[in-house]
Amino acid sequence: MSLYEKYPVHLSNSLGGNKELFQPINAGHVGMYVCGPTVYNDVHLGNVRTFLTFDIVSRYLRYLGYKVRYVRNITDVGHLENDADEGEDKISKKARLEQLEPMEVVKHYTEGFHEVMRQFNILPPSIEPSATGHLVEQIEITKKLIEQGFAYEVNGSVYFDVTRYNAKHNYGILSGRVVEELMESGRKLDSQDEKRNKIDFALWKRASPYHIMRWPSPWGIGFPGWHIECTVMSTKYLGETFDIHGGGMDLKFPHHECEIAQAVGANGKQPVNYWLHSNMLTVNGQKMSKSLGNSFLPRQLFSGDHPLLEKGYGPMTVRFFMLQSHYSSTLDFSNEALNAAEKGFKKLSNALGIVKKLEHPGGGTDHKELSDDLRSMSDACFTNMSDDFNTAKTLAALFEMSARINDFKSGNVPIKNISAETFTTFKNTYIGIMEDVLGLREEEEHNHELLSGVVNVLIDLRKKARLDKNYALSDKIRDDLKQLGVQLKDGKDGEITFSIE
Repeated sequence: MSLYEKYPVHLSNSLGGNKELFQPINAGHVGMYVCGPTVYNDVHLGNVRTFLTFDIVSRYLRYLGYKVRYVRNITDVGHLENDADEGEDKISKKARLEQLEPMEVVKHYTEGFHEVMRQFNILPPSIEPSATGHLVEQIEITKKLIEQGFAYEVNGSVYFDVTRYNAKHNYGILSGRVVEELMESGRKLDSQDEKRNKIDFALWKRASPYHIMRWPSPWGIGFPGWHIECTVMSTKYLGETFDIHGGGMDLKFPHHECEIAQAVGANGKQPVNYWLHSNMLTVNGQKMSKSLGNSFLPRQLFSGDHPLLEKGYGPMTVRFFMLQSHYSSTLDFSNEALNAAEKGFKKLSNALGIVKKLEHPGGGTDHKELSDDLRSMSDACFTNMSDDFNTAKTLAALFEMSARINDFKSGNVPIKNISAETFTTFKNTYIGIMEDVLGLREEEEHNHELLSGVVNVLIDLRKKARLDKNYALSDKIRDDLKQLGVQLKDGKDGEITFSIE
């Protein structure tokens, strides 16, 4: 029996709002699409939480034995400043302000995004397509939507007709929005608007003379809308209907709702069976935003270089902190919470180092109560993860296991009191869930205060050696430190400073 048969996964489906048994379209295979970043700026922590969430989903499904095709796109065109199809393309605007080619902006921030993903040990997707790499397909599906009567062209732009679509289908099936209420709310169309209805959205936009990113199309020179790229790339690589679509809660409407409408309008079928959404981040109870001054980038979190941070925190500490909360709940950053996470992660990480070195001595018989306890802890890791990827409860199970690992190390509980099979299962589960599923690896500590103290002790020894005219020892201290990457600098007044290369 495979692990996914032994521990069937249940997940909270945003399409309907119920927890459901996960049943993939093709047995043993999973197709998953996640909306990736718009690469015009540094990736922020809210993005990191979303990508961490689906890293966990992908990791766990693979650990259970599923073959997972995970597609996560790069948005490098089409994302305007306003969801109402107004304003500049975000990448074009950045390129204009920085006096760069748009693809220079894309390359820079895509590389930065990948580096942040590596720092947090977020694995790359199976496929990472870009919007500009799929312009032909976006034009073709737009032509198809016009033919089906769900889109119309005006002055070189093409818009999706939401009211006409809603007459046959349900625009609002995911978000619960009602078309009539959307039509009544907000500003009304004015004489400058091209849309038939204010809730219609762009599939293709005519490029104004100043717009940098522009391509030929059957409707003239322009660029694609934001929503169409994900419909195209998800169905191209995963099929017209696939298993899981993920993203941040903020994308549920209008982006994901529009994705569904485009796919149903073009292909006549629901594109996704299970929709998953991760929740937002707050800081000390407030929404994270630049305007409030409480938004910080990953590098600021690592260095502690921000007024709201008492110190820096390692990537694995932050990853551990995010895993302490279920992906669907709000996560609040505070120094107190991060300090507690640092201690908690260290405890589990220490146990990880210990259990890797522990070996069963051979022989031994299972003491029923102890063996049942160990098997129950191992089993809890899987049952909690299979219950809508509940990392918080899984961590609680790992803390129980870490206490028993320390008992084994101290000898309070002899390993020979259980069979080699029971111990191996327990050991492999702890290591596997920690590293392969939760992606928590042992983090090297860079304690600069301790390092500075040690180097200063050696500097004092070198000073004394020079006073004693023991130049051989003085030179050896200097040369040995240099080999380790510590460069000493002798000042004119006899003071010695150092730098780490």
